[in-house]
Amino acid sequence: MAYICSLASGSGGNALVLSCGSTHILLDAGISCLRIKKGLAQLGLIPEQLSAVLITHPHSDHTGGLATFTKQYSVPVYASLAAAEALALQIPSVLPRLRCFAAGDAFEVGDVLVQSFPTHHDAPGSVDFRIDGEGFSFGALTDTGIITEAAAELLPGVDTLLLESNHDVAMVQTGPYPYHLKQRILGDRGHLSNETAAAFAAEAVARGTRQVILAHLSRDNNTPARAEAASREALMGRGELYIAPREDLLRLDLREGANTLCKR
Repeated sequence: MAYICSLASGSGGNALVLSCGSTHILLDAGISCLRIKKGLAQLGLIPEQLSAVLITHPHSDHTGGLATFTKQYSVPVYASLAAAEALALQIPSVLPRLRCFAAGDAFEVGDVLVQSFPTHHDAPGSVDFRIDGEGFSFGALTDTGIITEAAAELLPGVDTLLLESNHDVAMVQTGPYPYHLKQRILGDRGHLSNETAAAFAAEAVARGTRQVILAHLSRDNNTPARAEAASREALMGRGELYIAPREDLLRLDLREGANTLCKR
């Protein structure tokens, strides 16, 4: 069986599990170690079974649980060279666990091939990943202000795509955030809007993607209904569309497309 399960998604914290046979990967650790353990337990896993932790970038909503986790468990932590350097300064306990790679490198973790690619975000060494295993392909694109060339080349057509749909532009422009923060969100090193995500989702589905999960929705500058409406209009009835919850678990079978929403 191969599946992904979003443990949390949003500005409050991000973590996702990909499981394929005996290979289990944690993608980001932006929630507490306790929440990670509870999420794994709901999947019938324990932290010692993890093959790797993949880190996209060293912002706290993607690394917030990493300090405690790396003190308790000897799971390898993969990060790009620049991200690893930042992590080593922020979280000394991660040093013995670090496995560094250059953005754009591919490497094997257990039974899957992980392809990294650079994203466009205001964090050192920011990357995302495409993961291929027997009978499935999965791609993630969050925390980027633009669709990079690498993302446009690697992700359309993957079976399952986790895609940032962070904000509604009008809500950002008219909302209470200070000007500099609005500029950051809307800038090319910020986050993807609903409209940009919808257009990329449509391109991915047109090239064979079956499942799109909208992720990293802003609590203050978006709503699930707005994000979903933008992508549904662009998809025109093609593909399966899901929203990654902030708190609950969303599990998708990578080969069959069935999903389960689990309350904590």
